[in-house]
Amino acid sequence: MLNAGDSPIGLRLPTQNLPFVSIDQIDADPTPTPLAPLEELDSWDKLAKAAKKRREQSQKDSKYSYFESDPVGKVRTALCLEVRDGVLYVFLPPISLIEPFLDQICSLELVAQETSTRICIEGYPPPHDLRIDSFKITPDPGVIEVNVPPSKTWVELSQLTSHVYEQARLSRLTAEKFLIDGQRVGTGGGNHIVLGGETPADSPFLRRPDLLRSLLTFWQNHPSLSYLFSSLFIGPTSQAPRIDEARHDSLYELELAFSNMPPANETMPYWLIDRVFRNILVDMTGNTHRTEFCIDKLFTPDSETGRLGLVEMRGFEMPPHPQMSLVQALFIRACIAKFWQKPCVEKLVRWHNQLHDRFMLPYYVWSDFEDVVAQINRDGYPIQLDWFRAHFEFRFPIIGQINVQGIHIEFRVALEPWHVLGEESYQGTVSRAVDSSVQRLQVMVSGDMRPHHVLSCNRKEVPLQRCNEEGTYVAGVRYKAWRPPHGLHPTVPVHTPLVFDLVDSRCQQSLGSCTIHAAHPGGRNYDTLPVNENEAEGRRLARFQAMGQHVGEIFVEPKISRPEFPCTLDLRFS
Repeated sequence: MLNAGDSPIGLRLPTQNLPFVSIDQIDADPTPTPLAPLEELDSWDKLAKAAKKRREQSQKDSKYSYFESDPVGKVRTALCLEVRDGVLYVFLPPISLIEPFLDQICSLELVAQETSTRICIEGYPPPHDLRIDSFKITPDPGVIEVNVPPSKTWVELSQLTSHVYEQARLSRLTAEKFLIDGQRVGTGGGNHIVLGGETPADSPFLRRPDLLRSLLTFWQNHPSLSYLFSSLFIGPTSQAPRIDEARHDSLYELELAFSNMPPANETMPYWLIDRVFRNILVDMTGNTHRTEFCIDKLFTPDSETGRLGLVEMRGFEMPPHPQMSLVQALFIRACIAKFWQKPCVEKLVRWHNQLHDRFMLPYYVWSDFEDVVAQINRDGYPIQLDWFRAHFEFRFPIIGQINVQGIHIEFRVALEPWHVLGEESYQGTVSRAVDSSVQRLQVMVSGDMRPHHVLSCNRKEVPLQRCNEEGTYVAGVRYKAWRPPHGLHPTVPVHTPLVFDLVDSRCQQSLGSCTIHAAHPGGRNYDTLPVNENEAEGRRLARFQAMGQHVGEIFVEPKISRPEFPCTLDLRFS
C-alpha cells in the first residue's frame, strides 16, 4: 500500500515496512574511484542485444522469482511504474554504477518501442561517471540553473553556449533583468567557469600545482578581474568574495602556503595540493564553496565525487549575450595557456581599503583591466581590449553627462558592497537580509578644469582625484537611495535627489548643474518592474536632469579628509 499523497509513486513507497537489515548484510556496490582506469562503455547496439537476450531467457524460465531467492529481505530498491495523464511514468531507483543503469535504460527503451508506449523517465539520476556527459536544469531562487557538460574544444564550447542562449530565448527566458529604476542588470545567476581535465589525472591543476598559484596571484594583483564580471552582490559576504576581502590574515597565510609549494613544473601528491589551499580559500565563515576560487572538487579526501581535479571560478555573472560569455571563456583559456608557459610569481599586494574605494569606480577598474590585457598580449595571446567594452558598459552604465564652459562631467553607476544584516525571525525561520539601500556613482570631470573650480554634491565638495596628464579627475559619491524597513543605519536619511554644481569658488556662483534621482522626479510610484526595454529606458532617462542649478551665492562645505576612503564622498556623514 502506497503512502498517501500526489507525489510520484517512487516517493510514496512504504519504506517503513521494509524489514531491518544490518549494513553488513546489504550488498552495496562500491563507489568507483575517479583515478581507477575506465573501460569503454558498450555501444547502444551491444546493450540492446544483451537486453533482448536477458528477456528471452527470463521468458523461458517462468518460475524465476527474484524475491524468492532473497528470503532475508535484502531488496531495498524497486522500479516503479505509474500512469499519469495517459503517459507511463517510470520511476528509476538509485543505482551506484553506470553499467547497470545503462542496461536498465536500454531495456525500457526497447519495450517502449515494441509496444508503442509513451514513457517518461523520472526518479534518481544516473550515477556520476566520467564516461558520460550530464546536462542538468535546476530551478533556483529567481533563476533557472543550467549545468552544461564539459567542452573539449573551443568549437564545441561555442556551439554549446550559443545553443543554451537560443533555447532560453525560445522559452522566453533571458540572462538579464531590469531594476525598479530601469537599470539593466544580470539575473544574479552565476556564469561559473569550471576548469579541469577529462579525468582527475589529466587535470592541469593536479599535474601543475603552480598553475593554481598563478591564477590566485594574478587575480589578487588585479582587482578588475574580480569586479568587472561580477554580479551586483559583491564584498566579503557575497557569493564569491576575494581572498583579501574575507579575512585580513588571508594574504599572510596564502604567502606561507606558496612558500611551502615546490618550484614550477614540479609535482605534489594530489591530496596535498588540496590540503594546502582548502582551509585558506574560504569565506569569512569558513565556507569552502562561497569563494572566488572554489576547490570543493579538486581532490578532497572526504568523498570520491570530490576528487575530480576541478577548480570552479565563481566570480562571473551570467552576461546577457552568448558572445559576452564566450569572450570570458576565451580570456580564461588565454590565462591558462599563459601561466602554463610562464608561471606568475609576483608578490601579493596589500590593497587594504583601496579595494572598496578606488576599485569601486569604473575608471580604475577599466585602467587595471587595460594592464591585464597588455600583459596577456605581451606573452603572445592577442586578446583585444575592445572585446570587453560591452562588459564595461553593461556593468557600469552611464547615468548622464553635461558640458559646462568647456568642462565635461560624466556620471556612471559605480560598485557598492552590500552588507549582510543580523539574523531576524521571518515566517517561523531565521533569515539574514542584505542592505542594498546604499549606492555609489562615479563622477568623471575632464576639460578646462581650473584651480578655482569646485564640484559639489548637495553643497558638499566632491574629492576629485587627478588621474592623468590630460586633466581627468575622478571621484565616487556614496549615498542612501531609499530607506528600507530594516537597514544598516536606520537614522541616516535618504540623500536623493543629488544636485551637482560646478562652482566658481572666487564668487561662490554655480556655473552649471544637474540632478540625479533615485526614483521618478514627479513622484510617480513604481510598484512593479519594467515590462520591457522601452519602459526601462524611460525610467532611466527620468533619473537624470541637466538642471537644478542653485541661484545666487552657494557655499560649499569643504571636503572632509577621510584617509580610509580618499576617493569617495560619503554623504552618510552629515
